[in-house]
Amino acid sequence: MVYVVMGVSGSGKTVVGKALAAKLGLPFHDGDDFHPPANVAKMSAGIPLTDADREPWLRTLAEKIREWNAAGGAVLACSALKESYRQQLHEGGDVRFVFLDVPKQLLADRLRGRTGHFMPVTLLDSQLATLEIPKDAIRVSDEGTVDETVAKIVAAIETSSR
Repeated sequence: MVYVVMGVSGSGKTVVGKALAAKLGLPFHDGDDFHPPANVAKMSAGIPLTDADREPWLRTLAEKIREWNAAGGAVLACSALKESYRQQLHEGGDVRFVFLDVPKQLLADRLRGRTGHFMPVTLLDSQLATLEIPKDAIRVSDEGTVDETVAKIVAAIETSSR
């Protein structure tokens, strides 16, 4: 199983994803690492990505998910904002989405406080407008500590496995 920790930029995907991977004993991967350079350049310039921009990235991630499933699973941090994107990721096999639901003001505060990341706070509204809240994901608030958030996710995984 590959657990995809998803949400808009600033929701905590990477931090929570790494902690979840450690808790589950699985490798962690960040979807941002698989963006082609042209996508990173656009986002760095404050230009929202189009579906056409995302297509090769999503294909790559689906292939990686296939590999990670074959190797025993993983945790992937990935925005996966639209249902169509999540369907493409499902092509990689067993996937469970974990949606980090965070209020807009907290997202903006987190983005303003980040250094060394290509995603500017100016793209937050674009991401929120693109977000289609998943119906079949584990949905948790990421307003507490990382440990609290991970505990909620693990509890939901355990409950759904019964």
